[in-house]
Amino acid sequence: MTGTSTDWEVVGRANYVSFTSYRKDGSAVSTPVWIAPAGGKLYFFSEVGAHKVKRIRRNPAVTLQPCDVRGRTIPGSPIVDGTARVLDHAETPRVRKIVNRKYRLLGPLSEFGVWITRRQRASFAIEIGPRQ
Repeated sequence: MTGTSTDWEVVGRANYVSFTSYRKDGSAVSTPVWIAPAGGKLYFFSEVGAHKVKRIRRNPAVTLQPCDVRGRTIPGSPIVDGTARVLDHAETPRVRKIVNRKYRLLGPLSEFGVWITRRQRASFAIEIGPRQ
């Protein structure tokens, strides 16, 4: 890189990203998520029973675009294509560190909330790589 960011890097730096996955019929479903970059991939957490987890398992093709906390995309912001995969629970501690590094205050507070409610196994880490 020579001073300019790729679209993938811009999306990885956003506070919130509109994560779009696809239903069986091909219709798009978007949800705002926290996203954290590491090693050229992007990571976030989702509840085990969330529909987005089911959609990813059926079709790993996703798109990402910076948005606000309510999911309103930011005009002119890049849209990137990715391939998502649900990680094994053993990956959770590594991904929590990645997310906590970006969201210094909110990440640990979120992790504390998960610990308090004993929901560690109630969420999956999702990894997204650029679609080739």
